[in-house]
Amino acid sequence: MAPTTGGRTPHHMRTHALAVETNQLVKTYPGGVKALDGMELAVESGIVFGLLGPNGAGKSTTVKILTTLARPDAGTAAVAGHDVLRHPGRVRAAIGVVAQKSGADPVATGRENLLLQGRLYGLRGAACARRADELLDRFDLADAGNRPVKGYSGGMCRRLDVALGLVHRPEVLFLDEPTTGLDPDRLAERIAIVDRGRVVVEGTPDELKGELRGDAVHLELSEAVADGAEPPLRDALTALPGVHEVAVDGRRVSARADDGAAAVPTLLTALERAGAAVATATVARPSLDDVYLRYAGRSFTEAEAAAEAPVPAAAAGGVR
Repeated sequence: MAPTTGGRTPHHMRTHALAVETNQLVKTYPGGVKALDGMELAVESGIVFGLLGPNGAGKSTTVKILTTLARPDAGTAAVAGHDVLRHPGRVRAAIGVVAQKSGADPVATGRENLLLQGRLYGLRGAACARRADELLDRFDLADAGNRPVKGYSGGMCRRLDVALGLVHRPEVLFLDEPTTGLDPDRLAERIAIVDRGRVVVEGTPDELKGELRGDAVHLELSEAVADGAEPPLRDALTALPGVHEVAVDGRRVSARADDGAAAVPTLLTALERAGAAVATATVARPSLDDVYLRYAGRSFTEAEAAAEAPVPAAAAGGVR
């Protein structure tokens, strides 16, 4: 299936029940800071789905709404078939949540944390104990199960967090920032890339990267391009043989090339003639950052910098 830009598959064409479905979600924080601007998601059951984007894109706000921790200003959302606004209790019973920061009690042992979580979800006696032992074994924590969590390594704590989210066998498991230091390509069967509160493209990682022809070429200039010089420079580089999708932003020049290694000398010569000295040049196979650049019009790095820029006090709303 070709990647979609946030579009939906008609109900009569779906072959699996949806684990998550949102329709035109909107959320604005005090001061007019819009976190979600028509968020559309349709996630089938039984798959690992990744929601990717820079800080400020709207990922955490979406998760907060789907886990009943926040209310949208407009739009609808359902998880495991339950409307998050009309039946929040049913949603909470059907989901597991692994937050970005650990929710485990550091003084208690790993096993005690799991037993407490089980009891909160109605497990009792031998059934609760069996489930705790099963998860300790599954996540390679059996030897550490009777040790206080404060002595766990970072990786052990993260494994315990996931185990806690699975105690009650949820229908849908939400993980906030689960891929720190990992490659989301190896985890997610489908991904949606989010920018400015909406999905800009969705598909499998291979589909999305496969749309990008050739290699990615990234050039860092010694000085930023002068105001007004970016469009003619971009046009000049796009006219080069085998070079396409050129983007010029300050000191950064990005392009796609049929043969990246062969294109670098040509690009360097063209930039030198335009009076733009190049400090560094890199060539790489297409990445998810390149996909984001194509559909959002800016790189992850640029989007992160924009999200971290100071905002007026009246507009500060903690958008995630």
